[in-house]
Amino acid sequence: MVIIVLSLNNLLYKMLIRLKVIFVLGWVLSAGLVQGQTGTSGAASTLAEEYYKAGEFEKAANEYGKLLKSEVTWARLSRYVVSLQKINKADEAVKYLRRQQRGDEPNRPFYELLTGQLASQQGDTVQAKNQYTAAIQSSKSSVVRLEKIAAAFSEAGESRWAIRALETARETAKDRSSYSEELMALYRATGQTEKAIDEIILTSKQTDKKETVLAALQGYINTKNEPLVEKALYAKIQQEPNELAYNELLTWYFVQKQKFSRALMQEKATDKRMKLSGSRVYDLGMLAMNNKEYKTAADAFDYITTTYPQGQLYPFARRLVINAREEQVKNTYPVDKIEIRKLISDYQKMLQEIGTNSKTLEALRSTANLYGNYLDSKDTALTVLDLAIDLGKNDRNFVDKCKLDKGDMYLLKGEPWESTLLYSQVEKSQKEELLGYEAKLKNAKLQYYKGSFTVAKEILDVLKLATSREIANDAEQLSLLIVDNTGMDSTEAAMRHYADVELMLFQNKTDEAVNNLNEMWTKYADHSMADEILWLRANTFLKQGKNAEALEDLKTIVTKYSKDILGDDAQYTLGKIYEERLKDKQAAMEAYQKVLTNYPGSIYTADARKRFRALRGDVLN
Repeated sequence: MVIIVLSLNNLLYKMLIRLKVIFVLGWVLSAGLVQGQTGTSGAASTLAEEYYKAGEFEKAANEYGKLLKSEVTWARLSRYVVSLQKINKADEAVKYLRRQQRGDEPNRPFYELLTGQLASQQGDTVQAKNQYTAAIQSSKSSVVRLEKIAAAFSEAGESRWAIRALETARETAKDRSSYSEELMALYRATGQTEKAIDEIILTSKQTDKKETVLAALQGYINTKNEPLVEKALYAKIQQEPNELAYNELLTWYFVQKQKFSRALMQEKATDKRMKLSGSRVYDLGMLAMNNKEYKTAADAFDYITTTYPQGQLYPFARRLVINAREEQVKNTYPVDKIEIRKLISDYQKMLQEIGTNSKTLEALRSTANLYGNYLDSKDTALTVLDLAIDLGKNDRNFVDKCKLDKGDMYLLKGEPWESTLLYSQVEKSQKEELLGYEAKLKNAKLQYYKGSFTVAKEILDVLKLATSREIANDAEQLSLLIVDNTGMDSTEAAMRHYADVELMLFQNKTDEAVNNLNEMWTKYADHSMADEILWLRANTFLKQGKNAEALEDLKTIVTKYSKDILGDDAQYTLGKIYEERLKDKQAAMEAYQKVLTNYPGSIYTADARKRFRALRGDVLN
């Protein structure tokens, strides 16, 4: 689901301009008033315009007066009246308009509009209202005339009367959704927020206006008017429960607010009512997975497996429901090995139920990685991966993914030569592809673990140019770590020890890694790597579920090394721990506030500001 953010003011301005252009052109063309002016008429029109723009209003009035005798257009008429006003001949303008009302019936509404405008300028609001009402009344004979007068009102700056003309045109056309985009802009311009939102939602029925609708609604998110959006969406769905566009918008709204569980409730209800075979629920489940909302993702896929056991999405959802629960378990620290075994059992049951095929092969990869990474059963993992490669041999990408997994397993076993052989095979097979870059990054890290920093940096420098932003960023970070912490002493002992610890963490030797980090901190507290050591230890503590210890290390970084490269990382992470793990709202706000004040150029600034405002309960104006 694509989320589009535009400037609402720019959007509004463009809509108003579009309203004026469409209506004015529509009036001119439908009235047959554009005849391909050439020769004397075209020259006279240009001359009148030049006089008008130059402020020579007497000459402009004379020229426009002549032009109006042969052909009436809105531009000529309005500029003629303005020119007369500028030379203190407003009375002459009034007489002209009243005379024309009687003799030029097709253009009568425009004379009435201009008469009303002159009255308004003189402070006669009653007369102005009467003339504006008469202009609309005179246009009621056709929808086209109402469109023309609406354009004229908009051009004259009378937005509320333009609205009245369009509302009358809508009633005449008996089409509730007509002019919704134009009315949306006019309601917004006149401060009629509820009506503006209503028209935005109506516009969603036009499939080609989806981006416009989402951009307009986005302008109300996190403002004092946001509740009106949800209220209007529910009202529309109650009126037209089978209008998919309205249901889509409500789901989109919940996703914007990160309310994935409510979005799922809405999608389930829509799916049942409109018999959509679970397709939209599946899409929401994937979106929730990408946003790390694993519980909602699991619930979405579970709905599909129970509701559509014979459906096309069943085999995919059957695997993904386990996969979503797997991500939940893997991201809950410390990881519960009992839950890991349950996941493996679930994958095995799934494979027994629906067999091993292109739709379920990924389950074998997941099973292997659970065995190897969490149960220390590396040989079992390799056996499962060999089976997966054999069954999926016709899918080159799948085979190469399994080879990368095998390379990781051999590295876990302490057999780096087997790892680099597999990584290199994938590099060759997937040259210039994402998997190839991933394999190259793994080879670079392997060289780093071995202490071959020069070789590792050469590979990383190539990867900095990778098309994958994530891989390029990882390469950049590791390259900087090597550059900043090598060549400073003859043995590079600190850097080698640090790389050893990172390998331990890769091999899930967490306790051993912490012991080594403790030793490093004692030995290298004054080394350039001191903040890196604390940072790695803090993140390791988080994986162990030791929040207090992690907080202590992060606080040391922001106290002693606040100006170093990890200062903003540590400060931002403090906020997340307080917010997400300890549920300490006040402490989280204070931490995020320090990101904003102490690190205004940080990549975390935007998210820290967003989180701070959400915790404070801000409503933006």
